Amino acid sequence: MGTLARLGLAAVWLVSGALKISDPGQTYIAVQAFDVLPDGLVRPVAIGMPLVELALGLFLLAGFVTRWVSVLSVLLLAVLIAAIAQSWARGLSIDCGCFGGGGQIAADQTQYPQEIARDLGFAFLGVWLIVRPRTWLSVDGWLGNSPAPADDDYVGIAEGNE
Repeated sequence: MGTLARLGLAAVWLVSGALKISDPGQTYIAVQAFDVLPDGLVRPVAIGMPLVELALGLFLLAGFVTRWVSVLSVLLLAVLIAAIAQSWARGLSIDCGCFGGGGQIAADQTQYPQEIARDLGFAFLGVWLIVRPRTWLSVDGWLGNSPAPADDDYVGIAEGNE
């Protein structure tokens, strides 16, 4: 389960970051649509967000410092959930742009509950990895960086590498 959580969350960050970095103009529009940042911070966030997401994805894909990357993932997801919730509460009509696109949309096209539920699901994967960071095929396992497994959920390839 832990390996699936790690690879699943890695895929989320890698796809999200790649889609955003491939269209920086649209990412800028998406960040601006939340209407929470001063104008001077919109561009740095629009540039930095995909880079952070790609870095988180790569670290999770490698299984390196998994617990700490998972903590950062959950914190970032909490910020994104709060941003979506404040948009919903303020009556803004935006697409979060979490997987590319984003910006102003028609009021009947908003999907705030689905976006929040999706991000909560991703956060659950992060919490799982905070509690149980040791997974198969991970750099942490090869380096012995993660604590021993809490039960027999962890058996196999990484054990042979210790």
